[in-house]
Amino acid sequence: MANLALWNLVSELKSEKYKWVDLTHELSPETPHWYGFNPLEAKLLFDYAEGTPEDMMAPMRCFQVSVASQYGTHVDVPRHFWGEGRSMESIDVTEMVMPLVVVDKSKECAANPDFMLTIDDLKAWEAEYGQIPAGSFVAFRSDWHKKGTNLDNPDENGVPHYPGWDVEAIRWLVEERNIASIGHEPADTDPGFVTTKPDAYPYPGEQYILEVNRFQIEVMRNLDQCPAVGAMIVCAFPKLKDGVGFPARCFAICPAE
Repeated sequence: MANLALWNLVSELKSEKYKWVDLTHELSPETPHWYGFNPLEAKLLFDYAEGTPEDMMAPMRCFQVSVASQYGTHVDVPRHFWGEGRSMESIDVTEMVMPLVVVDKSKECAANPDFMLTIDDLKAWEAEYGQIPAGSFVAFRSDWHKKGTNLDNPDENGVPHYPGWDVEAIRWLVEERNIASIGHEPADTDPGFVTTKPDAYPYPGEQYILEVNRFQIEVMRNLDQCPAVGAMIVCAFPKLKDGVGFPARCFAICPAE
């Protein structure tokens, strides 16, 4: 007899018992991205539309797309900040599916755009929901995806203000809870008041999470549609040789209630 357990599991996950949440920004020139990157560019190579130049006429439409490796919702793998770290082809597919933990600090970030997520915040989360499981993906919900395309949130003097992780909070998650990955909505791991310091580079939070052989997802969205506990996340991205990062497609599967 054939084993149909996985087919049945897929049917159940697509049933009304669960909801699927896309955590990814649409990829286009308007996609929110780090200020240092150019917007996505797409050059038409071939087309079937009437009026297409003869040397481009074909029975298909295709583009050559130019985009920074850390553009929009994207993965950072260890080699992004660590020369000896793993590149994208070394990430095993089993690492792309994880229990999802969502730490909601959206109200705090609305009141203070320079908010930094600390160990105390994580311990307070655990006091309410239980211990963060090993191998999980811990997402910092700030609702920053609602800011639009300019994630820097500059003040009248052009100084960026956006939330981020305290490096000690990330260290605690790795050393005390053995988490697999982290994610957040801004374009940086560290808050703006850290990344704009004259001696900020390398950014401490981002440097740390990559040097402990984890990957992270940046510029996420729709974490407000996910529960604090009980969901799973899938983070898919290309198997790019020597790749340091790439736009990713991430989604959560959540209990409907």
